[in-house]
Amino acid sequence: MNVLSCFDGMSCGRIALERLGINVENYYASEIDKYAIKIAQKNYPDTIHVGDVTEVSAADIPHKIDLLIGGSPCQGFSFAGKQLNFDDPRSKLFFEFVRLYKELKPKYFMLENVRMKKECQDIISEYLGVEPIAINSNLVSAQNRYRLYWTNIPVVGQPIDKGIMLKDILLDDAEEPMLSNIYGGFKEKKPRVHYGKSVTIRTAAGGGHIPSVCLKDMLHTQKAIDYMERGNDKWQQAGDRRADRYTQTPEKDKAFTLTANFYKGVPYNYFEDTRLPKPNIRKLHPVECERLQTVPDNYTDGVSNTQRYKMLGNGWTVDVICHLFRGLLSTEASIETMEKQLCLSLL
Repeated sequence: MNVLSCFDGMSCGRIALERLGINVENYYASEIDKYAIKIAQKNYPDTIHVGDVTEVSAADIPHKIDLLIGGSPCQGFSFAGKQLNFDDPRSKLFFEFVRLYKELKPKYFMLENVRMKKECQDIISEYLGVEPIAINSNLVSAQNRYRLYWTNIPVVGQPIDKGIMLKDILLDDAEEPMLSNIYGGFKEKKPRVHYGKSVTIRTAAGGGHIPSVCLKDMLHTQKAIDYMERGNDKWQQAGDRRADRYTQTPEKDKAFTLTANFYKGVPYNYFEDTRLPKPNIRKLHPVECERLQTVPDNYTDGVSNTQRYKMLGNGWTVDVICHLFRGLLSTEASIETMEKQLCLSLL
């Protein structure tokens, strides 16, 4: 399958295709954020980056595209923003997706965006010829994330609720000194000792112990806590204390929607880890945010935490995309069966 991903970010679509076992022959990615490109290249070195979507044309893509995907910037549509809608230059990038759809004529497409005014939603539906599917990521992750998906891929119902809660994705804390035992190819015969920072969090694929992190490194400053303790004249719905509205705890069923603003800390990324002795008000760790988006642990490692939060907030919940792409498996299998039957009939 040949894929063009517009506004590719860190290649969440590629993760979903890989997770489903769908063979990708060529994956073209249009992206301008150098940090997101770095992470995509780290995980998928064969990605073919084609630059700014406004400068991409069919002539730049030598292969017939089977699947066109994208999540055009949502700031203009989001209820959390100024709702400039198509007057926001970022939201106008949707029409670049439409242009490439008309030029490339892919067999399948999928466009993701946020909840928006019905009139804007209807405009997108008119251009793409399908109505959106509304899915909340809380069915497959520990995050409330309501998104709209326009696609011509056959999709059956909603994802199965996996029952994942916020407490299920939290990292364990580690006391100093920390010990880790690495098996794998390091040929180590005794545990390492760590102070201040843990070793890199690794997946279990290579065997060995997955070390925990020292969560005190994620603690908020007293200045940040004081800010959250004050009222909020701008957003009265926050109550007398910003903390009343924005504090998350392990007892909360689902996390708030992960946004690119998480890197700012307060008020967006404000977590009271009641599992730990005080002081225990901290940021959610980037790995915890990866888990909220059902992205592999440490997928975004290699850039600063600021950039990790940004790309995760801008990204997709991978298991939701898997649910949408699952229709590709049945459709492609049916086409392959028909082609084999045709060949046999011609013999």
